[in-house]
Amino acid sequence: MFGTSVFSENQFIDTLNGIRLTVKREDAVHPQVSGNKFRKLQYNFLHLQEHSLGQVLTFGGAFSNHLAAVAAAGADYGIPTLGLVRGEEWQGKVSKSPTLLFCRSKGMQLHFLTRAEYKEKRIPSVLQSSKQYVLPEGGTNALAVKGCTEILGPTEEAFDTICSCVGTGGTLAGLIEGSTAQQYILGFPALKHSDLETDIRQWTSKENWELVRGYEFGGYAKASNELIGFMNTFYKKYGIPLDPIYTGKMLFGIFDLIKKEQWRWGTKVLIIHSGGLQGLAGFNQRNQQKGLPLLNYSSV
Repeated sequence: MFGTSVFSENQFIDTLNGIRLTVKREDAVHPQVSGNKFRKLQYNFLHLQEHSLGQVLTFGGAFSNHLAAVAAAGADYGIPTLGLVRGEEWQGKVSKSPTLLFCRSKGMQLHFLTRAEYKEKRIPSVLQSSKQYVLPEGGTNALAVKGCTEILGPTEEAFDTICSCVGTGGTLAGLIEGSTAQQYILGFPALKHSDLETDIRQWTSKENWELVRGYEFGGYAKASNELIGFMNTFYKKYGIPLDPIYTGKMLFGIFDLIKKEQWRWGTKVLIIHSGGLQGLAGFNQRNQQKGLPLLNYSSV
């Protein structure tokens, strides 16, 4: 499944107030392990093969892109996977999560933790094994950062500014490490996390980057009607689906800053689409139950 070289299309979308915007379609590198998850898992699964480790254990919520990607990669490689899911209430509600159903269809064993257990990332002793390979929540480790450095190559050297959404910080760290001295990296956090800069600095010593805060929309996994409206308009105009957890917030922020004439970075901007689209069905399912606006994508 994983090749040594993976390329994704750079799709020009618009020029706004003199700012030329291009989207790097990392969401299209693989049908089930898309975007930054492909990059993060690539070298981890090669490591698993080389060292004949028997099982991958990792963590995630009931709609986690990371869990779905690990399950798909494990199935392709024939490596057993175990997902520790946040929230013991999901034990009897797997059918209500398209993500968890997908994980099971790929052979992932699911174990449900209380929220206290999950916060501590406590692995029950009955699940522990000497041949086990533990991936952190979100998948960020040294091998993941290495994979993310490969998002940028010679084709991307023409851009002076690179934008990425930020969860655990691994993808941004890889982009920083893979950037040239002439490029500036902007990270748009998906949640309010005061230690995020510190987390990123453990993977890079470069200083050509900063975080752009203020577009978290209330925190992780939260989305306002305004954000959903923006994403639907964006899809209708440019034909690119965004996810409401990461890329939607980032694109909203970029457009908002340019509209308000507060953009103070370069004029040749590359926006990394990090995938995350597997969660759209679950998002619309939850919003429909609550009577909230839906994402009007043809693929959802």
